[in-house]
Amino acid sequence: MSRNEMPVMSRPETLRGHVESFLREAIMNGQFAPGERLVERELCELLQVSRPPLREALRKLEAEKLVVIVPHRGPVVASLDIAEARELYALRALLEGYAASEFARLASSKQIAQLETAVKNLHKQASNPDRRALIEAKSKIYDVLLGGSGNRLITEVLHGLLTRINLLRATSFSRPERLHESLAEIDELLQRIKERDGEGAQRLATLHIKNAESAALDMMESSAGTKQE
Repeated sequence: MSRNEMPVMSRPETLRGHVESFLREAIMNGQFAPGERLVERELCELLQVSRPPLREALRKLEAEKLVVIVPHRGPVVASLDIAEARELYALRALLEGYAASEFARLASSKQIAQLETAVKNLHKQASNPDRRALIEAKSKIYDVLLGGSGNRLITEVLHGLLTRINLLRATSFSRPERLHESLAEIDELLQRIKERDGEGAQRLATLHIKNAESAALDMMESSAGTKQE
């Protein structure tokens, strides 16, 4: 979808929140690329809002590390370097591996059925050319998994990282064969959970993230090498 085709926002009760959500989604979907300058005047025209709610939204995205304020340039879409990506994946592996183990141990039969439904939807969205639908389907799996893990702090921390995780997830999906590999790993994780195998679930969740890290870093290093050439 081109920027000219972006839907016009309605004027909701919390205008800042909707501006924030709109920009966050545009960044995660690549409509605003890493390093791209976010010109306030253009965004106000695009979203049909005044500067105050836009600036408030940009400050919130800056706190989430999706936007950086560059002297003499203003707000710019943040870029993740390879070191930051490694740190983020290391944190994911620890927290999500533990969450998978606890879900296998604590989740109700209903929650496991919800997880299975979410996994089936991910398979369905795998053939959808709209990357946004694929990322949303993957996010739903994490919503169910974290909700049944019994640890609110882990859920809070990971939800706080969700936007940056989605950026890296989109990068790892960009290697064509990775999506097929990812689906197979998630299927295996689901099977371990259905068997109430906490140790196996933790191992599979950690492996899934390590493989996603490898794919994402390969793409980032390849891109960096291309730019240097």
